[in-house]
Amino acid sequence: MDLQLPAFVQAAQGFGLDNMFQVVIAALLGGLIGLEREARGREAGFRTNMLIAIGACLFTILSVDGFPLLDSVNRDSARVAAQIVSGVGFLGAGALFQSRNHIKGMTTAATIWLVAAIGMTVGVRAYGLAIFTSILTFIILRFFLPISKTVSHRDKADASE
Repeated sequence: MDLQLPAFVQAAQGFGLDNMFQVVIAALLGGLIGLEREARGREAGFRTNMLIAIGACLFTILSVDGFPLLDSVNRDSARVAAQIVSGVGFLGAGALFQSRNHIKGMTTAATIWLVAAIGMTVGVRAYGLAIFTSILTFIILRFFLPISKTVSHRDKADASE
């Protein structure tokens, strides 16, 4: 008697080193951005950004490769992607703090959202785009803060005149 395994079990057996490589790349790219956030003493630092990138990558891999359907017309990987974006939105919202006329944590919330997108990009094997986006994000976070502060101080000075 030949035992036929369900399609999802057969698909899980197909995961291998290439998928593990994807998860490691997502962790490294999330870690790069997380190191910058950690160095600035932000709440969502090194480990948090790594975990967000890993989770988004893993969900993306599963949505693309993990749920094969015999009838491929009904397959919609975009639904999982949409849920990643929604779920990460809740994480980002938790990073925001409001007091009087000031909102703190916008950059952290945006970084959480972006790191998830980088993880998803690795999950669909768009490595060049993920690496480019990670480096660009690191540069913006690391080197553009003085520009942002200068513009902010000018705006406050203009408002008080």
